[in-house]
Amino acid sequence: MSGHRVADPAARCSDPVAGALVAAAFAAISSRYVLARHQIAAAVLDADGSIHLGLHLDAMVGRAAVCAEASALSAARLVTGADLVAVAAVRYPKPTEPAAARVVPPCGLCRELLLDHSPGIRAVVPDGPHPLLVPLGELLPHKYVGTKWPAHLANP
Repeated sequence: MSGHRVADPAARCSDPVAGALVAAAFAAISSRYVLARHQIAAAVLDADGSIHLGLHLDAMVGRAAVCAEASALSAARLVTGADLVAVAAVRYPKPTEPAAARVVPPCGLCRELLLDHSPGIRAVVPDGPHPLLVPLGELLPHKYVGTKWPAHLANP
């Protein structure tokens, strides 16, 4: 951890689901932040009301790194087959940055992955002072749909 007091971005969320997910992700990264190793945590909410956490795993070879959202998706799938309804990720500041954690949107790869596994999932994204909960599909128009799964599973 960085040693300086960092503000929880959940306080800026007006939506209670977004606030709960951001608070859970912030708590996770606050306790697990390591400079150049773990800077982002994610929280995924399933349809049964459980929150599953994931941690960003950086790597010397960038391609080997694992995003927090992918980790949270994996954690969820280990314990439930319930639909996943929402996701949020929080980036913890480096010691040289202002002491404010911030909500970050899923990267393109995570958008594809999350939509493959939960086409109706929503994501908390930064939007000025108040993060918003939006359908992830709106952030990834024209998602890739291959032939690996039947069409109704890939794009319901």
